[in-house]
Amino acid sequence: MTLQQKLVDDMKQAMKTGDTDRLSVIRLLRSAIKNKEIDKGKGQKLADDEILQVISSAVKQRKESIELFAKGGRQDLVEKEQKELAILQSFLPQQISDEELRLKIKEAIAQSGATEIKDMGKVMKLLVPQLVGKAEGSKVSQMVRECLGQK
Repeated sequence: MTLQQKLVDDMKQAMKTGDTDRLSVIRLLRSAIKNKEIDKGKGQKLADDEILQVISSAVKQRKESIELFAKGGRQDLVEKEQKELAILQSFLPQQISDEELRLKIKEAIAQSGATEIKDMGKVMKLLVPQLVGKAEGSKVSQMVRECLGQK
């Protein structure tokens, strides 16, 4: 089953059960996916990895919003965003562990021939497609810096 189909099925289920929070998040997500398809071109559908990028972007937005609302003392909005974040994360694959991530980084470093920090772009270019939805970009970036700094 494609991710697009899973979203449709989950949306139908949310309608049947009256889960308005889940229904709202899925509708927003499907809208963002549709906008991305329009940007891509006429009749183009997004592949699962592209949909994961859209979901990851929405997750990142929620995390930033939670941080800002917490600073602003808006606990009601923090709770709303946390609910949405949990729903969005349910569509992402299992996050990989730090050990697995470090292993993938070392493989990418070896594959790209990177030796110093300035080669970070080469490593990230190899890693990002493999890790979409499985690890946060900022965490990957930080660990790549650490691994390249140790060489």
